[in-house]
Amino acid sequence: MSPHPPLVSAVVLVVEDDNLLRMLATDILEDEGLTVLQAATADEALPILEGRDDIGVLFTDINMPGTMDGLTLATHVAERWPHVRLVVTSGRQWLTSDQMPDAGQFVQKPYRPRQLVSAIAHAT
Repeated sequence: MSPHPPLVSAVVLVVEDDNLLRMLATDILEDEGLTVLQAATADEALPILEGRDDIGVLFTDINMPGTMDGLTLATHVAERWPHVRLVVTSGRQWLTSDQMPDAGQFVQKPYRPRQLVSAIAHAT
């Protein structure tokens, strides 16, 4: 049983190029009862976002390969899908709340499961 309060039911799209970290985040969120979709890059995430209308939270790393980084993806999502809440992570940089698009949440890597769950809960 999880020590955290239950989260609002939401589909979370996890965008992380590191396979191990993506699987870990997915496991943490699925243990909280959330449905999780995965993408390794922002380029993979866009068709998922375009093809579904049930995604409630985007959890993305900033530094990823491809045509856009995670912060650009989050900004694009805030503009095109304003109902999708944003949680951004990085181990290389720190973002303040005014640097986050659409009042999103920032989680510094390495994060603990409780920090990720809290950020997702505050985003929903």
